[in-house]
Amino acid sequence: MPLFDHLSVSVNDVPRAIARFDPIFTALGLDRTDARDGASWYKDGETEFIVRLAREPGAHRHGAVGWQHLALAVASREDVERLHAIATEAGWAVVRDPKPYPRFSDRYFASFVEDDNGIRVEFVYNPEPTDQETVRTV
Repeated sequence: MPLFDHLSVSVNDVPRAIARFDPIFTALGLDRTDARDGASWYKDGETEFIVRLAREPGAHRHGAVGWQHLALAVASREDVERLHAIATEAGWAVVRDPKPYPRFSDRYFASFVEDDNGIRVEFVYNPEPTDQETVRTV
């Protein structure tokens, strides 16, 4: 059973959100289902990510109470760079280009993007530590 059943975010413009999220989730192997007021992406019929039309207009502000960011784990540094490029081509704004984050661990490599709703996504490669390494806490 997955840790999360689903994650849902509210957006100002569903078609624009689909155009931004779909290239990322398609590259990660998820399938999309459209609904009247949103869309959902699934992997193996389980984990679900949903975008829905917001009840009130406006954008989230990073650091405010609520959504912080979604970190999507990938298999390599090259995948971080590939997904970062896919996201920016789909209209996501670059928050941080792909780079190592040694403050988390010597293995941590990530990038951050944000859409016009203030929704931030991180692409992260963070392999398991070897026996000789110690893990730093965030």
